[in-house]
Amino acid sequence: MAERGRPRNFDRAQALQKAMEVFWSKGYEGASLTDLTAAMGINSPSLYGAFGSKEDLFREAVQLYRETEGGSARRALQAAPTARDAIQSMLLASAERFTAPGRPPGCMIVLGAPAGCVNHASVGDFLGDNRREMQSRILARLNAGASQGELPPGADLKSLAAFYTTVLHGMSIQARDGASRKTLQAVARQAMCAWDALTGHSLPPSGVPPGRARS
Repeated sequence: MAERGRPRNFDRAQALQKAMEVFWSKGYEGASLTDLTAAMGINSPSLYGAFGSKEDLFREAVQLYRETEGGSARRALQAAPTARDAIQSMLLASAERFTAPGRPPGCMIVLGAPAGCVNHASVGDFLGDNRREMQSRILARLNAGASQGELPPGADLKSLAAFYTTVLHGMSIQARDGASRKTLQAVARQAMCAWDALTGHSLPPSGVPPGRARS
């Protein structure tokens, strides 16, 4: 069945990509309708006709970000062979992503809107749900490592997941404030120095069999 009304004369996917970049750079509240339509190359009626509302557009932009620019941390978390390597890879991948040339610094999901913001509570709640989902992924990876004997029985995995989520979010804020990639990489490595204390035991250096750790 043919669409009713005038056909679209713009590329919806490309317009969404441009909207994502505006929201990522300016946040939900900071991105005006003028900013969005100028970047997307469309007028207000076309924006509302294609996306429904500014909030609907933002939610689609966040989903696009998760699937593309913002997916590196999740992929690193899943691809590493051990839980410790997964956390370190996630942080280092984020340091690279948050400081990528030609892209807005930091994470769109962390910086897009404050949680519980009065004027746009549903947007803040939506981003809060996305941030909690990432923490749940971290916890799931830690639980998987624990089931393989990589973490000692009784380790407080929920607190460990919360700690590394806090580091991840803090790195995003540091990036927005101008921190370099080198600085964020150093933060990631410093955070991994806390691993043994937080998990309650020491693991030998990578590649050294148990019982033969370097002195």
